[in-house]
Amino acid sequence: MKFTKVLSSLRSGLWFIPLLYAVVGLVINVATTFTDRALDFELIPQTLIGGPDAALAILGTVAASMISLVATVLAITMVIVQLAMAQFSPRIVQTFLQDRPSQNAIGLFVATFVQAMLSMREVQVSDDDPVVPGLSVAVTFLLVVVDIVVLVIYVHHIGRSLRVSALIELVGKDTRDLMDELYTERLDVDEPDDPHLVTASASGVLSLVDREALVEVASAAGGRLQLVPAIGQFVPAGAPLVRLAGMTVADVDLDKLHKAVDLTLERSLQQDVAYGLRMLVDMGTKAISESPHADPTTTVQVIDRVHDVLRQLARRRLPDGIECDDRGQVRVVIPSMDWAAFVRLGFDEMRTSGAGSLQVSRRLRAALEDLLDHVNDDRRAPLEEQLALLDEAVGDVKGAGWRPEAITSPDPLGIGVEAGEVQAEVPVARR
Repeated sequence: MKFTKVLSSLRSGLWFIPLLYAVVGLVINVATTFTDRALDFELIPQTLIGGPDAALAILGTVAASMISLVATVLAITMVIVQLAMAQFSPRIVQTFLQDRPSQNAIGLFVATFVQAMLSMREVQVSDDDPVVPGLSVAVTFLLVVVDIVVLVIYVHHIGRSLRVSALIELVGKDTRDLMDELYTERLDVDEPDDPHLVTASASGVLSLVDREALVEVASAAGGRLQLVPAIGQFVPAGAPLVRLAGMTVADVDLDKLHKAVDLTLERSLQQDVAYGLRMLVDMGTKAISESPHADPTTTVQVIDRVHDVLRQLARRRLPDGIECDDRGQVRVVIPSMDWAAFVRLGFDEMRTSGAGSLQVSRRLRAALEDLLDHVNDDRRAPLEEQLALLDEAVGDVKGAGWRPEAITSPDPLGIGVEAGEVQAEVPVARR
């Protein structure tokens, strides 16, 4: 119990790993100094390293730079902790303090500082017999190069760590690891193995599907594959991933199948058009949420982009998710979204959130009416449904001092008032 508490304290602290690196820096300096002394400081000549004055200047600059880098990394870490506490949860602080890349970056900078500082004492400035520890200076050079690489990697890591999905996965992974450590005994579940079902070997979001590879897998086994999750859907470990028809798991190249179905940390725009709309809608609804910082103009700009995406999509044939081989045999079936699903995704949440905003509701109406004029007859029903729902949603605000005609009229400009309309009669010339 006492050992567990000590281990937990060391893991949750930001100081232990850098302290170990400081010891490593001390060991490196002892080794390089011993080698330099054993070879009478002639392993690397001064013509390559420089004289004593140059060596002192280099080592002093490196030592000062490492202190600045450590301070920078600590400052970045503290700022990120504050942002995470404010945006996500105060209880996530410990997770950041346990972040191993941050600890390693700080530790490496500390090790370089120790190496540079201790190497300076071996430099002897003398006109008669100047001494420069060539190996120690060269190793310091090498550590500086490694530090630069680590700094770039650290900045990249911090940028990725600030993603919501990365923080969620970090906490989830720690929870799973603890569960595997504490609850080791598994129950015997009376669940027969389905020879026609392939399960996910790890959890993740289905973000990329190699259709050609799946067709090859199905053709080689003489059957058909059907993906259970849609692109963009989260798949827990052990959950159904692919259903097989006309073949069994034993007939399929599972390695090739799993490589063709990419489960990642979060959704991406590689093959997921709906995710682009999802991000736009998130920005639009957040801008008009009930808060002192409501910004309907931002929501209108989002509607502009949603309108544009759906207008381009309206005249395109949407894939049915069926993939065939060279002989026309259906080999792969992938769940796909239809036109109605895209329309609901683009408008449902912004309609319910923005019905009380004259600016937003009128811009929504303008977008829907324009789309109705643009689509074929078989795609009008979802748009007409959205218009009817918009009429119902804005009906509750008609008594709020707004003119009824202002509420029910479209506004392509999205500024909330009638403006910029072309006159009914345009004169030929001005007098």
